[in-house]
Amino acid sequence: MASQRFADYAATTDYLFALKSAGMKFGIDRMTGLSEALGHPERQYPVVHVAGTNGKGSVAAMVETILRTGGLRTGLYTSPHLVKLGERVQVNRQILTEAEIIAYVNELDPVAQRLGAAGPDDFPSFFEFMTGMAFLQFARQQVDVGVIEVGMGGRLDATNVVQPEVTAITSIGLDHVAELGDNVTKIAKEKAGIIKEGRPLVLGRVPAEAEQAIRDLARLRHAPVHSVREIFGENLADYPPTNLAGDYQRWNAATAVLIARLLRGRFPQLDDDVINRGLRSVNWPGRWQRTTLGGRTLILDSSHNPEGAQVLENNLHHLVTETGRKPVIVVGVLGEFRARALLDVICRYAREVHLVLPQQSRSCSFEQLEGLVAPEARGLFHRATLAELFPDARTCTVGAPEDIVVVTGSIYLLGELFCRLQPQRGAGEGALQDF
Repeated sequence: MASQRFADYAATTDYLFALKSAGMKFGIDRMTGLSEALGHPERQYPVVHVAGTNGKGSVAAMVETILRTGGLRTGLYTSPHLVKLGERVQVNRQILTEAEIIAYVNELDPVAQRLGAAGPDDFPSFFEFMTGMAFLQFARQQVDVGVIEVGMGGRLDATNVVQPEVTAITSIGLDHVAELGDNVTKIAKEKAGIIKEGRPLVLGRVPAEAEQAIRDLARLRHAPVHSVREIFGENLADYPPTNLAGDYQRWNAATAVLIARLLRGRFPQLDDDVINRGLRSVNWPGRWQRTTLGGRTLILDSSHNPEGAQVLENNLHHLVTETGRKPVIVVGVLGEFRARALLDVICRYAREVHLVLPQQSRSCSFEQLEGLVAPEARGLFHRATLAELFPDARTCTVGAPEDIVVVTGSIYLLGELFCRLQPQRGAGEGALQDF
């Protein structure tokens, strides 16, 4: 196929959608080849590399904010996006523009054509394209530090071509089991694949068997381990505060603190005051995020897997204890494995539940979701659409004034809701989600 030139954003996103539709590709050989062909832009700045089942995006956002609070120019690469594709690649929290995405696809396509000439398996994937864009943008914008979130797993993730200053594993739980393994030890080994020879690792709160697997690999690679549990203990009061709500965000904040401390040798301005100010000003939407709509408190939370369900239970327990009333819950999930754990929790805390279907091919159907609910609880459940529940940016049709409405489950569902609540952000790009 001859190299293409893309004159507008619609043609560019059509091209990227075709790459996404070709499916995920594991292994780092293609990304290694792509990075080499681009002149290894990821080697032009120090990197913080963050993996984990949950919390990796929050920790990446916390670290980025701390660095920027210290006067540093930052790159932040995360996935998936909420509304716009360019959210994945940010410099000083400015997202990649449509014009920049067009230019990068025009630049990367001829390179990909050469690399993929031997066969379709050699052609870079959608996620590898996005990773290449991030590496190039950070180099050309001359960031002081690139904070890179792993896409899935770690060992075989495209981002694992970096040689980081610091690595971090935020948490280990059961998610993406078909790709990463059916128990926490197997998953831990995949996540631990980001550990590099002699580079320090910050370890969040993980199950004992996962910690053992991670420490075993760290020992083989002579990577010093800095453990949140060992340094901050078990008392939540001893963990650093952050403006992001939830006990687990204080655990994430401790992970971010240890990362920042390890970067002080290179960036001495990252003192305790900078760290604390950074943690109190993090912008990371959709993580137990409170707002108001139509006289109701609206809480947006992307708890989407079994480990996230435990966090959701803790937050809902605190909410009911604090308010003395059960919330109305809106939920949509991708995959029965994830849905089962979430619905078990939701049934215990909701006054009523509205099921919605994220606009993704892997979304659970109404029938699947209802089939996971005990017969005695099914009276709580109602089928709905986001358009019915949130017909415009000012209106919520469920609950009553003074009620609390919690929207939870898939991050893709939250992205669709943000499109309704913040129409100024433009049309959502959910079709370009990849996990």
